[in-house]
Amino acid sequence: MYGRKVKLRFLFILVILITLIVTTFLILKSLRENVVYFQSPSEIKLLTEIDKSKIRIGGMVKKNSISINSNEVSFIISDFKNEINVTYSGALPNLFAEEKGVVAEGFLKDRNFFSATKILAKHDENYMPPEVKEALGEK
Repeated sequence: MYGRKVKLRFLFILVILITLIVTTFLILKSLRENVVYFQSPSEIKLLTEIDKSKIRIGGMVKKNSISINSNEVSFIISDFKNEINVTYSGALPNLFAEEKGVVAEGFLKDRNFFSATKILAKHDENYMPPEVKEALGEK
């Protein structure tokens, strides 16, 4: 019916197409697993369901909220509307302080408690990440 050249071309195009589909699938799956969404304390309070995936929350460290125990730090992140309690074990950045901007990466326990695996406050006191600035309603 079809000649040998036509069959080889069809097979070649089919292999390229399958490879492209598999590669696209693997890239999209990898991206989905590594994407970390940013949310403010107000957005977390509005959640209808607590997801167990990793997220970032940001805002300002509330004054007089930092409590340092032997190997754990707890503090409150506020966006001036709502607050969330954060616990973290590890080394804190030098610029981490009360009334300064902070972004914490980790997992939600519930709408009021967050377990951080990473604190991203490695910026000078004048810089605020765009997500935090937007969440706080500043320009």
